[in-house]
Amino acid sequence: MKYKRTFQSVKDVMRTKVVFIDGMATAKEAVNLMRAEKVEALIVKKRYPEDAYGIVLIKDLIKGVIIADKGSHEVNVFEIMSKPVVSVPSDMDVKYVANLLTNVGFRIAPVQENKEYIGMISLNDLVLDNHLF
Repeated sequence: MKYKRTFQSVKDVMRTKVVFIDGMATAKEAVNLMRAEKVEALIVKKRYPEDAYGIVLIKDLIKGVIIADKGSHEVNVFEIMSKPVVSVPSDMDVKYVANLLTNVGFRIAPVQENKEYIGMISLNDLVLDNHLF
């Protein structure tokens, strides 16, 4: 018998914690915030209303500090972040999120509902925290 997967939205498996940081913060401050909040990504605040949000990921910190051989106190978040953020709607099917994230090379994305970030979804969430497995 062929398995038929039931619909599962991003909202069903996302984490509800979203942590913001200012783009002028240093990479050191970003890592300290990630540690304190136990998150693997930070949303970079807009500078003005028409601006786009950014995101700083672990891979950005690795590339912008460790590989670049710079001190974490001398690199600002805005220099290493990805912008604009790739976000997903809360009602999207998780299979499309998995496809999107793997195609763009991200492991995590913010979840948006009514033009606000309400959570974060990661590839880990889709497998490790998903009742379908």
